[in-house]
Amino acid sequence: MKKLLAIALITSIWACKEEKKEPSVADTMKTYTIAQMMDNESIGGGSFSPDKSKLLVSSNRSGIYNIYTIPTSGGDMIPITQSDSSSVFSISYFPNDERMLFRMDNNGDEIYHIFVRDTDGSNKDLTPEEGARSLFYQWSEDKSAFFYGSNKRDSRFMDLYKMNLETMDAQLIYQNDDGYDVGVVSPDEKYVALSKSINTNDSDLFLYNLESKELMKINKNQSGNAPQDFSPDGSALYYTTDDGSEFSYLMKYTIADGSYEKAMERDWDISGSYFTDNGTYQVTYINEDAKNTIEVMEVATGKNIELPKVENMEITSVSFSDDETMMRFYAGGSHTPSNLYVYNLETKEQKKLTDVLNPEIQGQDLVKAEVIRYESFDGLEIPAIYYTPHQASEENPVPALVWVHGGPGGQSRQNFSSFIQYLVNHGYAVLAVNNRGSSGYGKTFYQMDDLNHGDKDLKDCVEGKNWLAQQPEIDGEKIGIIGGSYGGYMTMAALTYAPEEFDVGVNLFGVTNWMRTLKSIPPWWESFKDALYKELGDPYSADSVRLKQISPLFHTDKVTKPLIVLQGSQDPRVLQAESDEIVAGVRQNGVPVEYVLFEDEGHGFVKKENQITAYSKILEFLDEYLKGDASTPIKEESK
Repeated sequence: MKKLLAIALITSIWACKEEKKEPSVADTMKTYTIAQMMDNESIGGGSFSPDKSKLLVSSNRSGIYNIYTIPTSGGDMIPITQSDSSSVFSISYFPNDERMLFRMDNNGDEIYHIFVRDTDGSNKDLTPEEGARSLFYQWSEDKSAFFYGSNKRDSRFMDLYKMNLETMDAQLIYQNDDGYDVGVVSPDEKYVALSKSINTNDSDLFLYNLESKELMKINKNQSGNAPQDFSPDGSALYYTTDDGSEFSYLMKYTIADGSYEKAMERDWDISGSYFTDNGTYQVTYINEDAKNTIEVMEVATGKNIELPKVENMEITSVSFSDDETMMRFYAGGSHTPSNLYVYNLETKEQKKLTDVLNPEIQGQDLVKAEVIRYESFDGLEIPAIYYTPHQASEENPVPALVWVHGGPGGQSRQNFSSFIQYLVNHGYAVLAVNNRGSSGYGKTFYQMDDLNHGDKDLKDCVEGKNWLAQQPEIDGEKIGIIGGSYGGYMTMAALTYAPEEFDVGVNLFGVTNWMRTLKSIPPWWESFKDALYKELGDPYSADSVRLKQISPLFHTDKVTKPLIVLQGSQDPRVLQAESDEIVAGVRQNGVPVEYVLFEDEGHGFVKKENQITAYSKILEFLDEYLKGDASTPIKEESK
């Protein structure tokens, strides 16, 4: 009897324990508004002031990007610009005083000008030519000038200029008459590295002698080549190439004897490499399965230094002070926005300077992405990044979205996205597919969509949907497709050419008429135009027949599923007409369509107010037509 009572007591205790089990994240998580989610601050840049007491950064805390300074010892950010229309992005402090360089365009038209902020608080446009685009390249070795590119002479090509810091006079250094892309200038200013696109993967690499005016081709075979940096003494050029390899590696070319030496190779693409100012370190970025891996090598020893650690985060970017005693870095992940830190290389002390996550948001409510792979229709393995809502389970399956990146040769990365986290927080799983044609997975994979857009790459997206439908936590009857730019094209291609596969479409400034888009690309893309035509097709040739076939605008009668389209009227790449016409065409089918137009945005939305409007409209659309019953059309909206 006592034994039975004891068993009953133990059973009762365990039952109580079961009842009092720890609540899951899904039980305690909060649901956030888009205003709360977009109030995560986004910070970029980080140029050290000459005395290392401050960093110059860009931040969108005001609602659009402006430039700020922040003490390296910690403290409040101080606003430097107060633009309320066009975003302002920091470039750098001047090397020897506290003047600042920054860039700004006009509401997203991508016609950037370079400005100087003087120590008295006044701003001056250093490149005021109307309609001309200017890009900062680098400081001169003696810090008395900087090099920049401008297309003021010929709108098609970027010429190389040198601007004197005392007089602010610009001197033409290299007149670019043949459509080269300007790379890096050697420390002694004798050479400039140039490249010329062959196709969207391959480029020829050249050294141009600024004294003798001689042009010398560097690469021996057709391959993907990109200049990275000259050695600190100027004797060698380092460049990335995929010659004889699937992935890009780092090559050293010695100028005096024309010899080649493989400097570094990894299992993934080396995406960039440069030397710090005094040549103490070489910083190399590796695109490892859609995230940055960074190696900082001490040149004298050939050994990598140990980078600082931040719990549950990845270091995504680094930069050094001119004297190379301090490093600033960003650390974050798919589940958290990146914060800015400084690290003293001598004392090994690190300090967190920002806290960009909105304090109203619980960090545990955000979702860490998982890299998955699935098999496509022809057996090809497709990589993708998967965000699963905390509330998703076999008992509570959720709707899902296939997310398609821009490009076409872009890549979905393991980076933080407030928009994706907003969708996931509201119960939508997101599968960001890296369909064939995406970068980062080898040149064979990258070239698989050439002259085949809207076909096999679309089938990869459909197979992504099929993979989602097989997951127990997903409601396989409620899967949509979403994308921006080329991803917007893929959204419209899916609704047009595979009209029964997806339940809704979200098109952010997507191409819908390839002939018009390829004929109206901005003039400064001239050096890349022929390469783009080789991948997508030449609209002035017989390719126009195929381009019309793959342009959703001419096949809107096939669209049967609800659609939302978002567009910036200042977009120089995908013109507003693309979205105007696709909306009009689909509406003729009686299909629910919402159109959100922003008069003050370009290719992508950078103003917080507009992001809040855009993303809340998307969620409302999804809640009605993916989660709910699509019965009534939505009225046209504009901003």
